[in-house]
Amino acid sequence: MEYTDTFKTIKAPSEGQYKEKGSKFLAFAFPVSNEHQIKEITTRIKKEHHSARHHCFAWRLGADIYTFRLNDDGEPSGTAGRPILGQIQQQELTDILVIVVRYFGGILLGTSRLTNAYKHATAEAIKNATTEVKIIENLIEINFDYLAMNDLMLILKEFDIEITESHFDLACRIKIMVRKELTAIILEKLNKIGKLDALIILDN
Repeated sequence: MEYTDTFKTIKAPSEGQYKEKGSKFLAFAFPVSNEHQIKEITTRIKKEHHSARHHCFAWRLGADIYTFRLNDDGEPSGTAGRPILGQIQQQELTDILVIVVRYFGGILLGTSRLTNAYKHATAEAIKNATTEVKIIENLIEINFDYLAMNDLMLILKEFDIEITESHFDLACRIKIMVRKELTAIILEKLNKIGKLDALIILDN
């Protein structure tokens, strides 16, 4: 079976740089999972590089790849955030933030050279990163009678599913993580077992 419920991101922070006519462009790439985390990182980078002229960035979140934002931070419109985002899109990455810090070298570069500089700095940071493919999963809670235990465990074993949380008594409850493309199949099988109720409690 060919799965499409995956996305590509970076495993750990990485850096890159590019120089153009005295200006230095330092790129920082980070794996991220939410906007709060993005805000904390951008605030920290701005403090660490407070003497830099510009702190431009772009980010993309989520497996659907449609949640993104870019910022030129004072550079001519479209010369910084857009080429940064362009490199993220070209490499098909998500859950990633790239910040490019520019230390001005005293010479104006013009829009084409600026765009090129932000593009190459970002490309260098991404090239230096280790990428990984992640699986989109759903969290499912299953409430069942103890007598349904054997049938339930056979299904979990068939699909090599691990239990993430459990409570066993006369009335039992477990939680499992199931890859998105298998969720409908698993739920159908589970709901054929008597004395059992399976419910998605986190749908990604």
